[in-house]
Amino acid sequence: MAAHASHFSVPTRGKGTYEITESCQAIVRASGIRTGTATVFVQHTSCSLVIFENADPSARTDLHAFFDRLVPENEPYFVHTYEGSDDMPSHLRMALTRSSEVVPVVDGRLALGTWQGIFLFEHRRAPHLRAQARHAAADRDDRGEHARQVPRADPACRLVRPPL
Repeated sequence: MAAHASHFSVPTRGKGTYEITESCQAIVRASGIRTGTATVFVQHTSCSLVIFENADPSARTDLHAFFDRLVPENEPYFVHTYEGSDDMPSHLRMALTRSSEVVPVVDGRLALGTWQGIFLFEHRRAPHLRAQARHAAADRDDRGEHARQVPRADPACRLVRPPL
């Protein structure tokens, strides 16, 4: 079995979705794996990962608004508020989504659909640096001779926020 792993951080500017598809593809390229799976895992309890529509930003705006209505802040029944009124709602939003995504790798590329992207979904209002572990694996060693370095920053992260 061939495998490649790395750690990666995504800076956020507060609540919203940040596309990380290209940086996830970078680990696949660096691994040299042609057929297998790629896994991304976020190492936090107040943000999550989602595979979602990446063509029309209004779909993500609707996602943000939906979660704000589904799990509102400042509810009197929340006990866990030590880190602020958005703390418990962020944990619940994370529990309703996912902390990892696994995507097949076919012909050296993530086998995502035409309109699919991988997003870090930040549930806190304040900026954070979100750590992730990424892994690509193949059933057999089908990598090329030279694996490339995986970039440590993702300048292509895009934020979409709901209107105020």
